[in-house]
Amino acid sequence: MHKKWALFIILFLLVSGFYLAAQEEDTDPYDPLWTDTVRSPYENGDKTFNINLGVVFPTYFGGSEIENNQHGLSLGGTLSLSYNYFLTSYIFAGAEAAAMFSSTRGGNMLFMVPFGARIGYQFLYKRFEIPIALMVGAIGQRYLDNGYFGLIIKPGASAYWRYNPDWSFGLNTSWWFVPQWPKNGLSAYGNFMELTLSARYHF
Repeated sequence: MHKKWALFIILFLLVSGFYLAAQEEDTDPYDPLWTDTVRSPYENGDKTFNINLGVVFPTYFGGSEIENNQHGLSLGGTLSLSYNYFLTSYIFAGAEAAAMFSSTRGGNMLFMVPFGARIGYQFLYKRFEIPIALMVGAIGQRYLDNGYFGLIIKPGASAYWRYNPDWSFGLNTSWWFVPQWPKNGLSAYGNFMELTLSARYHF
């Protein structure tokens, strides 16, 4: 008789354990962020910190001394950091800084360090977040003994998947418009396309 009760209790505990485990697997602890009753998981005062790492493609160059897009630059690398502050559930503003390098056919290196203010709007679909942003700022440039400090205009868009309330991961792409207006009047216009992997911390 005692053995039957012991067996019943063991079976009951096992079935209960499997049921609770199944319930936990079916329950997403982050669902409240994505239900239809909440239009956005963001509100005024929320912040994000972005880390982007990837490549930069030299695209089109023009100007007084550049003919037929003969810029001589190769594929480059970039690392950027950005901070965003949400003014509403969808509109954000912040700042960005980056570093970029690209080699030339002669084996020399071009270095650029852009930084500036950014503003953007974020679209949401369930766990997918698609921010578009515009950064306007300054960029320091160095090639051999030549330096230049000028303007950069950088529109871009990203696509993130929200992994949990703290982190999201995705891809980022942006366009660098980098004009040069030196005192000698020989102006130039550089265009680069950036493609980076991105991690975003929410706080």
